[in-house]
Amino acid sequence: MPLSVTRYGVNVLSVEAPGQDAPVRARLYRASASCERALVWVHGGAFAFGDLDMPEADATATWLAAHHWAVLSVDYRLAPEPDFETGRIGTGGHPFPAAHDDVIAAFDWMVDHAEDLGAAPDAVLLGGASAGGNLAAGAAVELRERARGGDDRIVPAGLFLAYPVLHATMPEPTPETAAAIATAPQDARFPADVIRTMNLNYVAGDESLLTDPRAFAGEGDPAGLPATLVIDSEADDLRPSGERFAAQLAQAGVDVRHHVEPGTLHGHLNRPELPAFARTLERLLEWSATR
Repeated sequence: MPLSVTRYGVNVLSVEAPGQDAPVRARLYRASASCERALVWVHGGAFAFGDLDMPEADATATWLAAHHWAVLSVDYRLAPEPDFETGRIGTGGHPFPAAHDDVIAAFDWMVDHAEDLGAAPDAVLLGGASAGGNLAAGAAVELRERARGGDDRIVPAGLFLAYPVLHATMPEPTPETAAAIATAPQDARFPADVIRTMNLNYVAGDESLLTDPRAFAGEGDPAGLPATLVIDSEADDLRPSGERFAAQLAQAGVDVRHHVEPGTLHGHLNRPELPAFARTLERLLEWSATR
């Protein structure tokens, strides 16, 4: 899909692509004329919050650009804001598939422009954190189906999912995981009713979409998805989803690596001042070198 690109700032470009309701906005981070890797990156925020300035988006992209990556950080359309206290979903906004479509448009743009960035078109990775991990995985499902349908456009070279939510209903944690989750402070917890409200809000209350693998990749068959790195936070109510999806990928014959970042709460890429931020991204560099 064609996009117009304008200068945003030093080593950062603002990108816009046509969308159904409004242009898809993104920022392209690069620190050199030739990049070793290209990544389309999707921030989190419960599908309804977050922006390109949050550390999970900006600091992550900046760190990777400093390590010779080109990163397209996607400012996808947000679902309406829910009321987590009452469990009411929001109205208006842009529920599924708006953000899903935006991520696919961003991926196609990155593939089309990879050679201009010094990267191979077939080496573009796709990744995201939390709800962004959901969007990245759901886009990978759509791109897989597109390829199966005979479309010769390139699919992701790999998938990076940081503490993602990939199931409409959270899988039961293992005893070890449950014990770790119990150590998290209450203000860092995600009770089951909050997770249900978040997920229903994403699909505008349409429960039939909760089993659509484009909306929740863990609810479908992961066979044929690209090689995947899953990194979960240790004391995180969403950790069972990442663990379960990694097991599903392995069972389906997908090359998958799963790691739990010790001593972390949910959203540790949103805290670049903590050692776990760099540790996680260093794990990404190491894993990507094998792709």
